[in-house]
Amino acid sequence: MSDFPFGFSNRDDDPERKPGDQSSGSGANNPFGFPIGGQGGGGFDPSQLGQMLSQLGAMFSSMGQPGSQGGPVNYDIAKRLARQQLGTTVAPVSAGAQSAVNDAAHLAELWLDAATTFPAGATKTVAWTANDWIEETLPTWKRLCDPVAEQVSGMWTSTLPAEAKEFAAPMFGMLGQMGGLAFGSQLGQALGQLAKEVLTSTDIGLPLGPDGTAALMPAAISEFSEGLEQPESEILVYLAAREAAHQRLFAHVPWLRQQVLGAVEDYARGIKMDFSAIEQAAANLDPMTLAQDPSKLEELLSQGTFEPQTTPEQKAALERLETLLALIEGWVETVVADAVGDRLPGAGALAETLRRRRATGGPAEQTFATLVGLELRPRKVREAAALWRRLTTDAGLEKRDGVWAHPDLLPDSSDLDSPAGFIDSVLGGGASAFDDPLAQLAETEAKERAEKEARSDKDAESGGEDSK
Repeated sequence: MSDFPFGFSNRDDDPERKPGDQSSGSGANNPFGFPIGGQGGGGFDPSQLGQMLSQLGAMFSSMGQPGSQGGPVNYDIAKRLARQQLGTTVAPVSAGAQSAVNDAAHLAELWLDAATTFPAGATKTVAWTANDWIEETLPTWKRLCDPVAEQVSGMWTSTLPAEAKEFAAPMFGMLGQMGGLAFGSQLGQALGQLAKEVLTSTDIGLPLGPDGTAALMPAAISEFSEGLEQPESEILVYLAAREAAHQRLFAHVPWLRQQVLGAVEDYARGIKMDFSAIEQAAANLDPMTLAQDPSKLEELLSQGTFEPQTTPEQKAALERLETLLALIEGWVETVVADAVGDRLPGAGALAETLRRRRATGGPAEQTFATLVGLELRPRKVREAAALWRRLTTDAGLEKRDGVWAHPDLLPDSSDLDSPAGFIDSVLGGGASAFDDPLAQLAETEAKERAEKEARSDKDAESGGEDSK
């Protein structure tokens, strides 16, 4: 599975990526998400043939059926393939597990009250199975994936003359449906893998579940706890505190959810295709050579001919999204550390474990990179956490949390690299802006009106003197 949006790779690959990383192999350029090469990308892997044929059969058998889903991504196929990966033996949540989750969440909320000015944001706490996670988070994945898939699908026809579009409409309709099936297949593979390993509904920094619902995954948490030195009950409370902190932030910063999803939409609008490179590749394409040597097709794909080109607007959108997600995660780390640090002896070790889990490119990071095209770099999260820690120590809880009052007040990527100036602005003359940005805006508008009225009065006086 590729780690770029819907199987397309990016010419501006992360320079920190290690050589030999599978995510930069030939599969990264496979627009349908099916593996072309084996583990090393050096050829076809026969062991994957059955999976490929099963997925293709499911895709094409649904085409033309009554009620079959259209659109840029076929979510019926996505759910079906995701659940196939989980198997048919997903055990329901027991009453004991649900009770343990409720108790952990209640305790975490009590501890968080002293660590942040935001009150509780969840109206209920639930325990999910992997199947529950797929069902409950799919609406948010639609908002994340549709803009990217629509742009990728539409750019093939956007440059055609109107006459050509009308003539080829039936073919484009069929190709669009096939594209929706292919995108749905890749989404299903990603979500099936992710559903087996996520621990909470906000594990990747986004509010994937319904509003006001805090969710933990008891089965995944039990598996995660194996081999760790802390008792599973303490790990459950720690993860409940992280989930509750996310819920508080998203519930009481009303613009935050839309800001995150809007950055994804901005990214999608920036996708461009280099059609001149495609035309050149087609001109030099020899069908007979491809028939005799299929590896030539893989070579053509690996050259990046069919990759969307990264635009300045797209880079800016990705940077905003990466920074915003890092700020969310860094704030949660800081708040949870203050809430549970003295109460759970193993909290520091748990935080480090989760940090390493993220740094090694776990399933959450890989899936998010696959579906959205973003890698949440651990360096940014560490720097964001350091900024929130210094702000807590130097400015206090109210001014720290007041930074979330408006998106323009948040630190940017350069502030994460050098936070001293940003912290000084909160502590110094700019502190009132963080306390009440709307009051500052009203004050500025009042001054502008007063100056305008003064100029008008002066002009009127000058006109009266000239007429004498």
